[in-house]
Amino acid sequence: MLERMFDLTDRIALVTGGNGGIGLGMARGLGQAGATVIITGRNAEKSAAALRELQSAGVRAEALPCDVTREDAVQALFAQVEARHGKLDILVNNAGSTVRKQPQDFTLDEWKSVMDLNLTGAFLCARAAYPLMVKAGGGKVINIGSIMSLFGAAYAAAYSASKGGIVQFTKSLAVAWAKDNIQANAVLPGWIDTELTVGARAQVAGLHERVLARTPAGRWGVPQDLAGVAVFLASAGSDFVTGTAITVDGGYAAA
Repeated sequence: MLERMFDLTDRIALVTGGNGGIGLGMARGLGQAGATVIITGRNAEKSAAALRELQSAGVRAEALPCDVTREDAVQALFAQVEARHGKLDILVNNAGSTVRKQPQDFTLDEWKSVMDLNLTGAFLCARAAYPLMVKAGGGKVINIGSIMSLFGAAYAAAYSASKGGIVQFTKSLAVAWAKDNIQANAVLPGWIDTELTVGARAQVAGLHERVLARTPAGRWGVPQDLAGVAVFLASAGSDFVTGTAITVDGGYAAA
């Protein structure tokens, strides 16, 4: 019975930014739980490599290109998903990036680039997913925030603002779509070892040591650490869980 609760067989999952880092870790977890996983990204070569990795692990996976900052590209992506599968059960809004500067040094274009990808992209995908989830009789939206939704960082004003927005956007989806049997939740990763945080360690002096000193688990996270929470929030096990923001940070926020 418990196994069936977390079984994602016959579910269709779309993971934006699923070609690397946290997105790929979640895609792997969803696929290993039985879902057919569609990964999207702007880098075709990176997506092809991620697809090979997933398929070699026995995951039923596809890769479709999409720039989630473009409304027309998002509409085309979800039209493809509907044409191929007829529905969508799970949406993971993971695509994101950052610009590391002091707030006063941001250009407007830099600010907009972070907001457009991290927050507006999640809105566009959620809006496009809604009719497909209604058609399926319900669905799961998993929005990727950050512990920067909770903390301030001098070098991450746009990123923190976008991820704080993700938490509030998630709550709005949860309230609006509960009537449609759609649950929406946010995941707030802590310091995870990805391409994005490699850049942070290179640009922010002493970051690696400070993270290790504060994290009770005594290590940086890895993308696979996000697989379990993705499966839980995508499964029947979370049918009465909606509007939450779950930290996955090795205890960093509690320390």
